[in-house]
Amino acid sequence: MKALVIGAGMMGSAEAYDLVHSDEVESVILADKDEEKAKHAAEVLGKKIHPRTLDVGYFDDVVEVMNQVDVALGATSYQHNVLLTEAAIEAGIHFCDLGGNMDVVYKQMELDARAKQAGVIIMPNCGLAPGMACVIAAGAAKKFEQLDEIHLRVGGLPQHPQPPLNYQLVFAPEGLVNEYLEPTEALRNGELATLESMIDVESLEFPQPFGEMEAFNTSGGASTLVHMFKGKVRELDYKTIRYKGHCERFKMLLDLGFGSSEPIVLGEKTFTARELFEQMLYNKLPHNGPDVVLVRVTLVGTMQGIKKKMEYEMIDYYDTASRLTSMMRTTAFPTSIIAQMAVRGEIQARGVMPPEQCVPLEPFIKELSKRNIVFAERLS
Repeated sequence: MKALVIGAGMMGSAEAYDLVHSDEVESVILADKDEEKAKHAAEVLGKKIHPRTLDVGYFDDVVEVMNQVDVALGATSYQHNVLLTEAAIEAGIHFCDLGGNMDVVYKQMELDARAKQAGVIIMPNCGLAPGMACVIAAGAAKKFEQLDEIHLRVGGLPQHPQPPLNYQLVFAPEGLVNEYLEPTEALRNGELATLESMIDVESLEFPQPFGEMEAFNTSGGASTLVHMFKGKVRELDYKTIRYKGHCERFKMLLDLGFGSSEPIVLGEKTFTARELFEQMLYNKLPHNGPDVVLVRVTLVGTMQGIKKKMEYEMIDYYDTASRLTSMMRTTAFPTSIIAQMAVRGEIQARGVMPPEQCVPLEPFIKELSKRNIVFAERLS
């Protein structure tokens, strides 16, 4: 198996790490516009990695590199994902990306007929959430005769929280603010509902040392689940997990206008409150402390005529051996797994669809467990 990873940042490097540690993968091209970044990652990852300079703005160059591999993984900005989808279809290879913007995903899905004709599977939103958590939810739903509720709770957190926000940056501050500002889709009484983010705060318990945590609405994490299950379940929602008090403190800043995109002119400089706020978050919040990712997927429905609740729970910590953060592991590794499953033929679907619509649950969980990403399953 030959693979291409486009983007040599944190997530792309982690995808490449997983690929080179997979026995079936013969070689990996790690491509980035910044040649030095790709070369540095390759030096760390070993002989299977072949660094390459690639500007994704040049379509023919992207297709030329894709022609050399069986599957490509996109780890650049979501703004590139439509072009990369078109290039993968042109090259006749499978493609996975990390998603990040549903408007872009819907544009990719418009290319479904072309992907089917090319005989390839294109899977956007393959990371943590959207991604892994959605595959768990969709797969577990098939175990119920009748399903009433699906609840996804996911959070990337510092192991050692520091006040006032008890948070560290596990990805770019622009993405964090976007999740907190944009509305979220949910199902209420079986119908699609658009909800404000950073409301509907709930308490939930995790094993020590975490104890009582909070979760609240944020955008994007449910991917296409709300449309898959519209009219089939009464309640479906996605919330982000944080240490208690985070939502109130952060929302106060947004309510005061720190997330505003209105231009501000000071002297000869023009910027927005949001740009300033994001830069302040980048400057002031911790970046490099050991992190942890918490996931809980809860389903309620009927099995053999009896009302049941099923929970899938995962707690994943920073890996000191590989020096990969938990956010890197739980975002990049699922994407690598899904890409390899596509090449092996374990995913039979063709076209453009997020992984919750086509990735089989049990092989996926088995591959995660090989990487020490372990879900505990509880039925009550």
